[in-house]
Amino acid sequence: MTTLTDRPNTALLVVDVQNGVVTGNHERDAVVANVATLVAKARQAEVPIVWVRHSNEGMAPGSAEWEIVPELVRSENEPVVEKTYGDSFEDTTLESVLADLKVGKLVVSGAQTDMCIRSTLHGALARGYDATLVSDAHTTEDLTTWGAPPPAQVISHTNMYWSHQSAPGRTAGTVTTEEIDFTGAG
Repeated sequence: MTTLTDRPNTALLVVDVQNGVVTGNHERDAVVANVATLVAKARQAEVPIVWVRHSNEGMAPGSAEWEIVPELVRSENEPVVEKTYGDSFEDTTLESVLADLKVGKLVVSGAQTDMCIRSTLHGALARGYDATLVSDAHTTEDLTTWGAPPPAQVISHTNMYWSHQSAPGRTAGTVTTEEIDFTGAG
């Protein structure tokens, strides 16, 4: 029940599943396979898919690192949003893309769990969207050298705390790839 009026539709958001982001990440192959399953389910149900692609000094546009992983193929009619900040809404076209698609509910997948996924989820909820995290379709790298918990704990903690988020007139929560059902999603 999004607070965005006249936005009954749901979209799958695929955040930063790029060569330079997910290489070496926790359970990379399983997560990418789950994202591929989500993409197939969304297409089957004619639910819009919005791809988000990050760039920075280490991932210049057009470079191999910047490209979406080869296991995932974006259809030409699926929008791609370019970003340079963690929150996929910040200084991007994401809001206008979602408005054009009449989307008020987001299903979020991708990387990095502790950076772009978390900030995008919070950005969505703060902007009035319902935001569901697919608990087995996001991943992160090992940052234990810098004091972070191991990736499995980061992912588990994110799933736990997002399953308990709420805001007036908006919903949040988690589902698994198997549980997601886009049919009737609007």
